[in-house]
Amino acid sequence: MNNQLYLLQVHLPLLDYKFPLLSFVTAFIVTLLSIPPLIFLINRYKLYDIPNARKLHKSPVPTMGGIAIAAGMGLSILLWLPLHAEPAQLAFFLAVLALLVIGVMDDLKDLSAKYKFAVQFAIAALIALSGVRITSFNGLFGIETLPLYSQYFFTILAIAGITNAFNLVDGIDGLAGGLAFMSLITLGLFLNLSGDISTALIAFALAGGVLAFLYFNFNPARIFMGDTGSLVIGFIISVLCVRLLQVNTFASHPVLPNAPVFVLGIVLVPVFDTLRVFTLRTWRGGSPFQADRTHIHHLLTNNGFSHVFSVRVICFIHALVLIEVFLLRNIKQEYTLLLLTVFMILASRVLKRSDSFFRFYNKNKDSIIHEEGA
Repeated sequence: MNNQLYLLQVHLPLLDYKFPLLSFVTAFIVTLLSIPPLIFLINRYKLYDIPNARKLHKSPVPTMGGIAIAAGMGLSILLWLPLHAEPAQLAFFLAVLALLVIGVMDDLKDLSAKYKFAVQFAIAALIALSGVRITSFNGLFGIETLPLYSQYFFTILAIAGITNAFNLVDGIDGLAGGLAFMSLITLGLFLNLSGDISTALIAFALAGGVLAFLYFNFNPARIFMGDTGSLVIGFIISVLCVRLLQVNTFASHPVLPNAPVFVLGIVLVPVFDTLRVFTLRTWRGGSPFQADRTHIHHLLTNNGFSHVFSVRVICFIHALVLIEVFLLRNIKQEYTLLLLTVFMILASRVLKRSDSFFRFYNKNKDSIIHEEGA
């Protein structure tokens, strides 16, 4: 049985998605059933996310929802993924477990950023040593195969950077989960199309868990994923991105001729936002790690927009990036990269000045109410 997405010109042999879809459904059900008892336990032991001056919620909310997401993904993988004592698989699951523990500790005791960075770089090095590495830029900037030391450098930088970016973008209800779900479905589809069905299964399993979590996380959130979730999700997405780049590098007929830029597009919104915020903080003479209210979601919420509206706008931007980077897959990668960069700069500027739209909206809303009252 075959199907064709004519708009995007993607050929999907649906029978090849049998086990990925089973993993998605399994993770969705397990996570959906796990969250209510998790919320009960967190409420009972008062393991809340306490509001402060930087956070946007006004009352304590249960956190560590990442435990349920990981449980759904883990059980799904045990059921449907053929497990082998391979270095890459062992390193991956060990790294996920380590990040899950670190995430729980951070949600409970608020670990220092430097300590979390150290752990992220350590597990990134472990993944690179296991054989999952960025081996080539596929012609981007004229660079093909990378020397071994460059493979380790770029792999560690990419994994640690993407992991941290998803951790930082988790600032309002449903945002990190929404972005992650879209990225995971994209990764799952193209990993499967590239012939790496086992890794695609992991992407779909995590996507199922994230979708179930979003049911409880959309505003007003009944639970947060916490660092327990955002660190694990960001890490897995980063590894899947490296793997997608790797399989397209070694394929005789790669599905993605622009794999490096395509992979960047999958994580562009959180990565660009992290780089933008770090640059602004440094430019103003502060520490890049000093928390503030300048992230992409703050550009909207600071101007009075709701969590729901802000998440919809940012996820729409993410969708545009994903569509753009695929439709432009056959043009020179440097041109696509330039277009994506310009698009994100313009989008950030528009969101920052969204207060003028908010004033215009309120003015018209008040006028309509006044006319109806008259």
